[in-house]
Amino acid sequence: MISTLASGRFALVLLSIAVALALAAPAAAADKAAAKGRTSAAAAVESKDPNYWFQKGALCATYGNNQAAIRYFGKALALDPGHSGALFSQGVSYGQLGNYSRAVADISRAIEMEPQNGLYYYGRGRTYLLAGEKDKALQDFRKAADLGDEDAQAYLKTAK
Repeated sequence: MISTLASGRFALVLLSIAVALALAAPAAAADKAAAKGRTSAAAAVESKDPNYWFQKGALCATYGNNQAAIRYFGKALALDPGHSGALFSQGVSYGQLGNYSRAVADISRAIEMEPQNGLYYYGRGRTYLLAGEKDKALQDFRKAADLGDEDAQAYLKTAK
């Protein structure tokens, strides 16, 4: 069973992803708003920037509001269907709510988009653990560890 500490670390990892994406995102949204002569860049960002919705979803997920997180991740995906971070995070939120089949499906699609992302395998492994599928979880933890995911490596050390 996953400890509260591991769940907390996972939430922090999710928030770290959101912050990293926010810092890496170009200021294109503000430039678009200025080019269109809008007075409020925030209005343009809210309605058209998938990273805005992704960040809102990550914040909601961090504080345990997974229903709202799913809604915001869905808005990000509607604007950018290739946003693997939003797809992965949506899957994690579904897992937190006990909808494991949807969680695995979303995370698996994110893995298809970014097969070298160890965090995604770790997240799916965690979901498998919650669903009671320990063999599948260990398989994903091993893959995540091979890809350098430190949480998966730590889990495998303690699981022995």
